[in-house]
Amino acid sequence: MKRFLDIKPPYTDYKTAKFVVVPVPYEETVSYGKGTAKGPDAILSASLHIEDYDIELDREISRVGIHVGKDIKDILPAHAYRQAGGRHGEGIKGRIRKILDDKKIPVMLGGEHSITPFAVSAAKEKFKNLSVLQLDAHADLRDKYQGSKYSHACAMRRVLEICPAVQTGIRSMSLSEAKFAKESGQISKIHTAEKLEIVENVCAQLSKDVYITIDVDVFDPSIIPSTGTPEPGGLDYYEVLDILKCVAREKNIVGFDVVELSPIKGLIAPDFTAARIIYKLMGYITGK
Repeated sequence: MKRFLDIKPPYTDYKTAKFVVVPVPYEETVSYGKGTAKGPDAILSASLHIEDYDIELDREISRVGIHVGKDIKDILPAHAYRQAGGRHGEGIKGRIRKILDDKKIPVMLGGEHSITPFAVSAAKEKFKNLSVLQLDAHADLRDKYQGSKYSHACAMRRVLEICPAVQTGIRSMSLSEAKFAKESGQISKIHTAEKLEIVENVCAQLSKDVYITIDVDVFDPSIIPSTGTPEPGGLDYYEVLDILKCVAREKNIVGFDVVELSPIKGLIAPDFTAARIIYKLMGYITGK
């Protein structure tokens, strides 16, 4: 059985766990660097070396319970999982819906960013006043990319068809994305990395219930080079933590994901950083 952190029962039991980790090693629409399908296992492997005790929070966060479920692809027929057009999304929606119905917080590990809208769709069914916080280098607002409306480059365009979103750390978009953002008014909710506002201003644009999606390329490539489309000038570790702390303090975080990690053999620091961010956010959510 896979684990997040080197913890054992009862803290891994589904019935009592506060968080349920959902690995989704999906990689079909990546357009530059490859390897996101290996992201979930790399994060889980790195997490085994994280100390349960957190210095900042002065407690062992894992005591709230962290269960790791089966990979999403394990519960879908292989041919259905590989088909284009987002058909894999129903498996994601079903799993996230069940976790939320069981009053737990889903933590989805990607895999490419195209998986996010399906988790958001499931969360929206339960939380009508939902909004999404995106931490990312890219706006992901294309309506279609390389012939697919379900490309990782379209993730936030699909999210906006479900609920409002605030986009933070952005430093790359196409002309068509910029036009859409201006015409739709979304531009007021896009916070670029070089002009990052006070984090309270970002939090204020979110509704009470929030789903967070973290594309690891939000970080500067000096911190996480292990991603398919690295962009220079990203956020640093403590900037990201400050944002997450504010949202956890002010809002009700109903679920989150970390996507687009493409592990590089022999370079373990990015894998560990992704796992650490997940654990820190678990701590902030349960620290109120």
